[in-house]
Amino acid sequence: MSLDEPLQATLVDMVFPLEGHSLPRDAAPALRAALEQELPWLSEEPLAGIHPLKLVPGTETDALLSQRTRLLLRLPRERFGAATELAGRTLQIGGQTVTLGHPHPRELLPHRTLYAYAVAAEVDDEIAFMQTMNDELQALAVRSQVVCGKRQQRDWPAGALTTFSLMLHGLTTVDSLRLQELGLGRHRLLGCGIFVPHKSAAAVGE
Repeated sequence: MSLDEPLQATLVDMVFPLEGHSLPRDAAPALRAALEQELPWLSEEPLAGIHPLKLVPGTETDALLSQRTRLLLRLPRERFGAATELAGRTLQIGGQTVTLGHPHPRELLPHRTLYAYAVAAEVDDEIAFMQTMNDELQALAVRSQVVCGKRQQRDWPAGALTTFSLMLHGLTTVDSLRLQELGLGRHRLLGCGIFVPHKSAAAVGE
């Protein structure tokens, strides 16, 4: 359920349509590299994030792109103009190609329940991970019910990384926007620690 107070976030999601046939199912490292090549300033923005791509489910190495697949970049509002230069460009991602359409902005809106598909863990242990998350929330002065979900092991060229899905519930308007802007954990350009509104706690196991 959304809240109604008129606060505006300093970040915005840029939504790019994609044209292509398929992409590697675990495309995050290659996608980051391709975007950093096109936008050299991207790695210098500490709050910039690349949302995980929503691909057609399956077990094959490459996943089909659906007509609804979008590339979402979470960026400071003042970078929107510079990032629109991506429109019309073709990216090489893990041997596959996609062409980006013209983007539109999507405002960050406060919701009581937020969900992150993947939050990076410093150690491969759920109890230690939850302690770290509680410490980070306390440092941000954010109060929330925290539910840990699915564990995933990512074997990337730069090294293995453990992630957990995470749900935060019962957030205030201010805390909800703060979490969407700041995220939790590292590796935002690999799709980690990026929170989006969700209507149901059931998503935490996805």
